Amino acid sequence: MGVPSEMEQAMETMLFTFHKYAGDKNYMSKEDLHRLMESQFSEFLKNQNDPLAVDKIMKDLDQCRDGRVNFHSFFSLIAGLTIACNDYYIKNMKRK
Repeated sequence: MGVPSEMEQAMETMLFTFHKYAGDKNYMSKEDLHRLMESQFSEFLKNQNDPLAVDKIMKDLDQCRDGRVNFHSFFSLIAGLTIACNDYYIKNMKRK
């Protein structure tokens, strides 16, 4: 088996990070999501200036209203944050 590409490594990191916080139950609770956001997205949370940012994110991700965030919803969060970062990069960084 060859060495994983950068994109394969990124996918693996997202997968393993989700399961690190979800544990054996294969979903994240609000508390799990909060721990993940504080650990992995601390700068994002600091820039929100909103103490309820994680609550709002949880509400958006928890489509079934069962207090659970599955991998699909987690990936939607990652996609949204990545798109926002790309927009910022194009607007502010790429021109330099």
